[in-house]
Amino acid sequence: MPKKLSWTLSLSFAALLLTSCASAPVEKAALPSTPAAFKGAAAEGPAAPVQQAGAWWLVFSDPVLNDLVGRAMGSNTDIQTAEAHLTQAKALLKAARSSFWPQAGVGFTAARTTDQQPYPKAANVDTLDLDLSYEADIFGRLAKASQAAKLDARSAEDILRDTQLLVQSRVAQSYFALRALDEDRAIVAETLDAYRGSLKVTKSRFANGDVAELDVARLETEVSATEAEALALDQQRANLANALAVLVGEPATTFDIKAAAWASQPWAGAVPVIPAGIPSDVLKRRPDVLAAEASMKAAERRVGVARAAWFPSLTLTGSGGHASTDLDTLFDKGSQTWSLAAILSQAVFDGGRRNANIDYAKGGMDAAFAGYRQSVLVAFSDVEDQLSDLSYLRQQEAAEGRAVDASDRALRQAQSLYRNGSSSQLEMLDAQRQQLAVRRQALRVRAAQYQSTVGLIRALGGGWG
Repeated sequence: MPKKLSWTLSLSFAALLLTSCASAPVEKAALPSTPAAFKGAAAEGPAAPVQQAGAWWLVFSDPVLNDLVGRAMGSNTDIQTAEAHLTQAKALLKAARSSFWPQAGVGFTAARTTDQQPYPKAANVDTLDLDLSYEADIFGRLAKASQAAKLDARSAEDILRDTQLLVQSRVAQSYFALRALDEDRAIVAETLDAYRGSLKVTKSRFANGDVAELDVARLETEVSATEAEALALDQQRANLANALAVLVGEPATTFDIKAAAWASQPWAGAVPVIPAGIPSDVLKRRPDVLAAEASMKAAERRVGVARAAWFPSLTLTGSGGHASTDLDTLFDKGSQTWSLAAILSQAVFDGGRRNANIDYAKGGMDAAFAGYRQSVLVAFSDVEDQLSDLSYLRQQEAAEGRAVDASDRALRQAQSLYRNGSSSQLEMLDAQRQQLAVRRQALRVRAAQYQSTVGLIRALGGGWG
């Protein structure tokens, strides 16, 4: 064996021994254990019908919501940004795969040179070459780089799906909040009409000397305060509609969604029951968890790419063409040239650059693993949060229902006593204020149930069953 080749192989073997422990594999045991079931209790009753993949919002059977989500999917800028990043990741994958193919190039050179033999003489030399090169992936560096790029593309695809799911859920939650504001405005407007009617009657009675001016002042206070509250709700609705326009990807100036009564909505009868299923299914469905897992695996491959820099590279090159001092004879048989070469190269000293690259890749792998572990923990926490919210909201709804019934009875009694002269106007106004507050709070609890249901669907990865 030639001395130079023997020395190169010995160095490569030493590099293999040195780098065999340069990076430890990701500790799968460090991942949080998958629980057998969620601790949060799911709602009782028949489960909502499973919708087609990626169209969970159809469970609410609302054409307006369907239209808003469809418009957001086509125009939302966050989704468009994620799509662009996916295009970039796919382009990088194509670039990585191109390394497996021979590289070819064509060149033409026209030069003026001097030939010293037998006498100095200037001449033109024209050269036409076809160059080929191919790197043999004997230590798997190119394969690992291609695998990492493929996993990056998969992660970008999952990030796109997660962005779509996030936008869809935000559109739905904003829509339910908007419908709740419509109903809240209707409740306040109804109370305001009642106050105005009472004020009109009280002013008439005051003019006849039947009541004191204090009664008029009290009702004027209630009317003005309720008018201010109605205006505040109008402002909230305008701001929420503008935020919804941004989600849909349309200018707020031209975006409009008409007000509608809560009871007229197709979903107002009952909140859909979404079964949580088992935790392991969540990890398979949630796109953010799948994206983090792909990123972690890509980081593992990059450690292998960095380690492969310790090994020699083998490049096969070849060139062929024609060279002649006369352009007319460039393609003659006697002007043909060719060459073949195999280049085995090995870096001997780089000042620690390769070890630094390995350490950097290992740091990236550790960070990706921590990100994956965090995404798993967040996934379980998200589901538990929504299950807990829905459980407490169901209990609040029952209590608020009882409170609404009681406030209605109290107001009827207070109005009857006031008409009969058995109670003061102040008592009746207190009953009206209490009923208004209780009805509005009951509405907020009801709206929160729909928003938490959407939150649960997102936490489950956009599907159930």
